[in-house]
Amino acid sequence: MADMSPSVRLQEMIRVIRSARTQGEERGVIQRECAAIRAQFRQGDNGARSHNLAKLLYVHMLGYPAHFGQMECVRLIASPRYNEKRIGYLGAMMLLDEKQDASLLITNSIKNDLSHSSQYVQSLALCTLACMGSAEMCRDLAPEIERLLRASNSYIKKKAALCAVHIVRKVPELGELFTPSARSLLSEKNHGVLHGAVVLITELCERNPDTLDQCRKAVPELVQIMKGLVMSGYSPEHNVAGISDPFLQVRILRLLRILGRNNDSASDAMNDLLAQVATNTDSSKTAGSAVLYETVLTIMDIKSESGLRVLAVNILGRFLLNNDRNIRYVSMTSLQKIVQTDHNAVQRHRGTIVDCLKDQDASVQRRALELSLALVSAVNIRSLMKELLLFLSSCPVDLRSHTTSGIFLAADRYAPSLRWHIDTILHVLTTAGGDVRDETVPNLIQLITTASELHCYTVHKLYRALVADIQQQSLVQVACWCIGEYGDLLLKGECEETEPVQVTEDNVLDALETVLQSHMSSPATRAFALTATMKLSTRITNNVDRIRSIVSIYGSCIDVELQQRAVEYNALFKKYDHMRAAVLERMPVIDRNSPGHSNGDISAGVKDSELVQVKQTPADRPQDTASQACDLLGLLGDADQPSQPSLVQPSTMPSSTPASMGGGDLLDLLGGMDPVPAPTAPVYEKNGLTLTLRCDSKTDTAVTVTFTASNSSSSDISSFTLQVAVPKSVQLQMKAPSGNAVPALGAGQVTQTVLLNNPNKVNLKMRVRVQYSREGSTCQDVLQIDSLPAPAWH
Repeated sequence: MADMSPSVRLQEMIRVIRSARTQGEERGVIQRECAAIRAQFRQGDNGARSHNLAKLLYVHMLGYPAHFGQMECVRLIASPRYNEKRIGYLGAMMLLDEKQDASLLITNSIKNDLSHSSQYVQSLALCTLACMGSAEMCRDLAPEIERLLRASNSYIKKKAALCAVHIVRKVPELGELFTPSARSLLSEKNHGVLHGAVVLITELCERNPDTLDQCRKAVPELVQIMKGLVMSGYSPEHNVAGISDPFLQVRILRLLRILGRNNDSASDAMNDLLAQVATNTDSSKTAGSAVLYETVLTIMDIKSESGLRVLAVNILGRFLLNNDRNIRYVSMTSLQKIVQTDHNAVQRHRGTIVDCLKDQDASVQRRALELSLALVSAVNIRSLMKELLLFLSSCPVDLRSHTTSGIFLAADRYAPSLRWHIDTILHVLTTAGGDVRDETVPNLIQLITTASELHCYTVHKLYRALVADIQQQSLVQVACWCIGEYGDLLLKGECEETEPVQVTEDNVLDALETVLQSHMSSPATRAFALTATMKLSTRITNNVDRIRSIVSIYGSCIDVELQQRAVEYNALFKKYDHMRAAVLERMPVIDRNSPGHSNGDISAGVKDSELVQVKQTPADRPQDTASQACDLLGLLGDADQPSQPSLVQPSTMPSSTPASMGGGDLLDLLGGMDPVPAPTAPVYEKNGLTLTLRCDSKTDTAVTVTFTASNSSSSDISSFTLQVAVPKSVQLQMKAPSGNAVPALGAGQVTQTVLLNNPNKVNLKMRVRVQYSREGSTCQDVLQIDSLPAPAWH
């Protein structure tokens, strides 16, 4: 490849760079050329300045450094020659930005050129200011731009309007300067000026409510302009695919949407126009679809008539039939936003929406799924659920979890019968059991227990599903639970709802043993199967020894949870055999609102009547807690409670300490040793605040609970208070806290001591309200503590 001379033309440099075979060769060519350009810049060769800067801009476009040409841009802008000004302004737009000091050097040149006699020089200055003008430049040059908005030249007014948009974005308070001129531009006939005026008014209205009220008076004028565009004949200058200037139409519709929002009079003035645009615009071309889509958004955002809203939904329905996937996606996105307010209108297009579930495009499928789930109602639940279940069997893996969750929610809300509800969930578990959420199993178990008349039907159906496939872990867990609870109904074989199938005790135990031995079974599934096997020992008569053998095998299992269950069940067979029937009897109907089944609801657990209200009192003024029998600080039923933070339940702590074991007297014998510290556990962690709980047992009935608060965040926590409630049978006394401010970065702690007297030795529960202020905002959370560490029980 021939070396380039310093005076090589731009076209020749481009040809040589493009012919480079490797990136290294290209880099060498550019480095040599940049060195030559630098040398000519230093020599001040006026004849080739614009030529060299043009080459440097091409180098910049390729991604190579070109900052050394910034000052050359400033010199060229100040040149009286148009061809040099043009390259200089182009370089300024590409190489300069508002963060660089060099940009301030061209402010005076731009101001002079805005008053130039040539419209093309004025245009260069306007374009540069609109592209890279800083806030300081905009403040200095705003009066000049406002003057040009009133110029007679349409070419300049169009450029000035777009430059004013940039100024308003940079310095919003300058918007009032341009409002009168922007309104006057609406009377122009030139489409470019109109387009710039509409964009400028839109920007002004979005940034200033006072300007919005003023511009609402221009609605009739905008309506007339829009009608002229819709009803005008063919114009080659503005026609795009048979639509007269769709770009201006879209801009006007967007401005009308802003002006008509939350305003009755403005909305009424544009209703007829919107109906005219919706009925007279051809949607077969993309340009027409764009205008119709903007029309639909405007109709839905203003206070439009009900008939007009139905028309808008029908337009979106037609978009669903379009071959262009982008248009179908946009249509479903819009329908998703309005399905709650115009449910019946959207419901008419349910068939088309369901057909979109079969689309090959994943994004279209996702939108169709979300819209289909939103359309489910008590009227169409059966038909629409069939389509959703069919989609579930073939949907992409990344959509399965969302699909199963949506089906469960819809079935829970609109199920026509309990049997249909159970069948639907079992169908989902059979099809996509590995993609359901963790709470599905307990929710289905709760549903099955409430349907007492369907116990026989459900256990037969689940048994057949278990025998057919043990891969779906959620399904296997529910099946094991049902077999354990209702195994006697399964063995009777008298279910009227299904075909009679004779199932023997050995068949059932074989199925459960298969689950226990399968490598596909998770530890949780094996635990379900082992418990079900144990429960069958009270429901069958001939295979109890086999059950005892199965259970004993897992007494040495490597899984700790499974081993513990097996050891306890073995104890039921031996030492506590007389209690086995009572312990393993059928579970009662599970109430979702009962303690232990709150599903994250902090108001569940301790009953209203069991709570006492407690106020903090000084240490020397103990209060009688029995006189404070009322609801805990208004916590129950409070709709404004903050969400419960993540916490570690104290029940996860060790169940015993050396002091509480049989050898507890050893400490007394040794005398001089310090006692083993009481166990502590964090019960609250949020916003850097950590609250730990420690229990100390003084007597058989007296317990001291100490809360310790520390702050790991960088901001101090003030107004820190704790309020505690316990069951009525427990007497409570709160000592004075050590303070109400928790220093930042762990610099200090606040402790609060609570004395509990538990004469009846009931299961201790506690509800705690934490309240504090951090960085000017007040935080409040409620904790439910269902069990305390070991010393509380002794």
